[in-house]
Amino acid sequence: MAATGETTQQVPADDERLQRLRYRKALARKKRKEREAAGEIKELNITAMMDMMTILLVFLLKSFASSSAAMTASEDVRPPVSSTRATPKDTVVVTVTPKNILVGEKEVLRLVKGQIPPEALQGRVVTALDAQLKKEVEKLKYIAERNPAAPFSRELSIIADKAIPYDMLLTVLYTAGQNELENYRFVVLQDEGKPQ
Repeated sequence: MAATGETTQQVPADDERLQRLRYRKALARKKRKEREAAGEIKELNITAMMDMMTILLVFLLKSFASSSAAMTASEDVRPPVSSTRATPKDTVVVTVTPKNILVGEKEVLRLVKGQIPPEALQGRVVTALDAQLKKEVEKLKYIAERNPAAPFSRELSIIADKAIPYDMLLTVLYTAGQNELENYRFVVLQDEGKPQ
């Protein structure tokens, strides 16, 4: 009987320990649910959402309003003045300064005393300019294949200093023509009607 008495005393202790363990688990579960519920959003804060949308709208308007042919102020390039009202388009941009020739922002050729070095020419084609324009045209054709809204327009914008010799401009245009860029525009400063 002594043996059975010991087992009867252990059973209630085990039951009590099991009940405590269950209580602790239930309490931990309840606390976890309360923490999760505290992190949930019960309602939308429309004011914060409107602030966010206003900021996005201002950013998008500002980015669309800026011109793709925008030119950074430089002492090297002084484009001619014109009374045209045409707006620049998003095209390949070639900049010709008295010191170098650039495609976009990348310098492709450094001029020597304001002239294209003879070793950079292959006939009438400027080899470094030709290679960079080929890359740009391939990129535009790749985009046009995948996006019908952006067709390959064969357009080129030229930003040139007003002191650049006409023969050099013809060489640049010939090189562009060899790369299917047949429609070109010269970027000029808009004349505000002031007498010069």
